[in-house]
Amino acid sequence: MADQYGPIFTVRLGSHRGLVMSSAEVAKECFTTKDLSSASRPNLLVAKHMGYDYAMFVFSPHGPYWREIRKIATLELLSSCRLELLKHIRLTEVATLSKELHEHWTNNTTRENDAVLVEMKQRIWDLNLNVVLRMVTGKRYSAGKYSDSTNVNCDHNDRESRRLDLGGYEKAMKKTAKEWDGIFSKWLEEHKRKRVVDDVPKGKENRKEQDFMDVMPSVLEGSDLGGYDADTITKATCMLPNRIVINPSMACCLEKQNLIAGASDTTTGTLTWAISLLLNHCHVLKKAQEELDCHVGRNRLVNESDIANLAYIQAIDCTVGGYHVTRGTRLIPNPWKIQTDPNAWPDPLEFKPERFFTTHKDVDLKRQHFELIPFGSGRRACPGTTFALQMVHLTLASFLQAFEISTPLINAPVDMTIKVTPLELLVTCQTSLPAELYSNIN
Repeated sequence: MADQYGPIFTVRLGSHRGLVMSSAEVAKECFTTKDLSSASRPNLLVAKHMGYDYAMFVFSPHGPYWREIRKIATLELLSSCRLELLKHIRLTEVATLSKELHEHWTNNTTRENDAVLVEMKQRIWDLNLNVVLRMVTGKRYSAGKYSDSTNVNCDHNDRESRRLDLGGYEKAMKKTAKEWDGIFSKWLEEHKRKRVVDDVPKGKENRKEQDFMDVMPSVLEGSDLGGYDADTITKATCMLPNRIVINPSMACCLEKQNLIAGASDTTTGTLTWAISLLLNHCHVLKKAQEELDCHVGRNRLVNESDIANLAYIQAIDCTVGGYHVTRGTRLIPNPWKIQTDPNAWPDPLEFKPERFFTTHKDVDLKRQHFELIPFGSGRRACPGTTFALQMVHLTLASFLQAFEISTPLINAPVDMTIKVTPLELLVTCQTSLPAELYSNIN
């Protein structure tokens, strides 16, 4: 459509008008000089019933409440200081994935160079979900720390949300929201009881053990933000329904700004595509592994402090674009078109990490270069950019250091067609990496 109608055009989404922006220039205008005009959010049925009556800050209109809750989430969970304090969670979970794959390979092979078939997409999803859940609630999805009933409820909620059509089915939304609220209410009460018993001091070591749900009650104590009580704000900020079917104008927003589901979904998708592209471009895979050998070696596992050296592994009414845009129009970024524009990216469909060392070495992901905006930009940009990059880089580096990978069929590339399909690949343990490194992982 962008090729036919140009870099800026409007579409009708039922009774609502949407403005589609498909060029870096229009994106820059929308996210900088006209940012305030598109900073709010429409009143959606999902926001009322499943977002605690708009208390969930991803759904909240632009204003004092949204600013304060976003600031709390940024400072108490996603700031550089907090991410450093919670680094042990990321390192432990990534190392656990490598250990589980190593054990799977050991138990299912008889010879040193044998490969074993694994499905990576679910493993990557579990990894990211566990990291975010531990940071936010102190829980873990796959290690049996939930009760059986909680596991059943979580799985049921996921299936229920997949069936939701937010143009109707209000009854289903209310039912699912009630079940989610029951789970998070239980977790919140557990945190309150623990807080009373422990009376946790504010030393660095104790802060290290505190998750976001531990911190929120003290931060919100005595406050009356937006007319919501502290419990509602805590649950709304920590939780977002997973994989809800939504209209395009909200898709980008939901994926990037919730604390649990979005962080799991987006990072899983990025890592799945990265591994698939590496399998289809063996020369790039080889370069990445050579970089690991050079900067990390084979006597220890990758640490977050190594990432800096792994450059190859890292790569209201208004007028917009001269057009009058009426109040209430929903902004729809078209990042695929922007990020595959041949005027900005020569050979945009080719996998060339080296372009970030040459022609595009000054382009970064910090929302200043509008040819590349995977985390959005402006007031509603993703607050978890640093966390997402840490997870992607650490997971990918650890995986490539520990395993040789290939496709199940010799010389058969991974099908890159976007569809629901597992990522099956053959993994072989790097025998030059000492096996005892895994025995120290708890």
